[in-house]
Amino acid sequence: MSDRLGERWLQAAYAGAPWLVALRPLEMLYRWVIRRRAHAYRSGQREVWRAGVPVIVVGNVTLGGTGKSPLVAWLARHLTAQGWRPGIVSRGYVGQPAAGEHYPLWVTAESPVAQSGDEPRMLARQTGVPVVVDPDRPRGAQMLVEQGCDILLSDDGLQHLALGRDIELVVVDGRRGFGNARCLPAGPLREPLTRLATVDAVLINGEPAFCPPDKAWIFHLVPGRWRRLATGITADLQPLPFIGPVHAIAGIGHPQRFFDTLSELGVTFEPHAFPDHHHFTAQDLTFDDDLPVVMTAKDAEKCSTLHNENIWVLEVEAEPPPAFVAWLETRLAEAAGSGTVDKS
Repeated sequence: MSDRLGERWLQAAYAGAPWLVALRPLEMLYRWVIRRRAHAYRSGQREVWRAGVPVIVVGNVTLGGTGKSPLVAWLARHLTAQGWRPGIVSRGYVGQPAAGEHYPLWVTAESPVAQSGDEPRMLARQTGVPVVVDPDRPRGAQMLVEQGCDILLSDDGLQHLALGRDIELVVVDGRRGFGNARCLPAGPLREPLTRLATVDAVLINGEPAFCPPDKAWIFHLVPGRWRRLATGITADLQPLPFIGPVHAIAGIGHPQRFFDTLSELGVTFEPHAFPDHHHFTAQDLTFDDDLPVVMTAKDAEKCSTLHNENIWVLEVEAEPPPAFVAWLETRLAEAAGSGTVDKS
């Protein structure tokens, strides 16, 4: 029930529901807390740990899905192709170590999702680079450096200021934008929009329905292939590997984006939206028919043990513009040539 209420509140925040004005006194308190916290790190009252290698933070200023994880995966593959040895450090939302295990938690494609969280395991499977989960990001980052990583990606790490960073990338959903532009709990913002002036680049997922901020590039999520969850067998996008209509499952931050992609691919489907990071059970995927089920790669990580032979996964990839790639190469060359940049 709480998940459903949270989803309703998030929809209201993006739509700018009038009743949210009643929460503005709490918003002012929230803004004061995050200002005080940021000042503590800037002034040295709180310690910022330096990894000794370049650190790229990929995060959001909004709640809800933006397409951040596919961009992290693209960055990991791109950096590997350029000769770097990247590692990914993540909070591991909803994951918990098993009895006898402790953070930092090393994540592989076979890690139980209840321990690793869905996104870290998906990133490990998609990229093949080292992935570590730890609520204490400096501790997790240190493990990656000790294992030989020479550049780090901090997934959803914009607000985790204890880890020093050299490049900050903010990902924004092009359609939903910044909602009513208010901070929690009166709106969907984790930080005021003035925060965008201090980051290095803003990546907008899809054509924006708002005036883009400075330092912004537009990227797209491009469908790549279908994967049968039970066997791992892959298929081209067209022709569709299943016949007739399907049930479309989406337990991500912005389910409509997935449903829109299916429509663009010519898939006839019945949509089933779940809260972000929903813990799927076999009952969630049981319907009064034998139609196939299609889902996102993130949801598939949580459904891999359900032994449903009729699930197809749509794999998507981020496709940044060449101008952003060139900018990134310049920044990385600067980091490699002069050491990491102090941005605390």
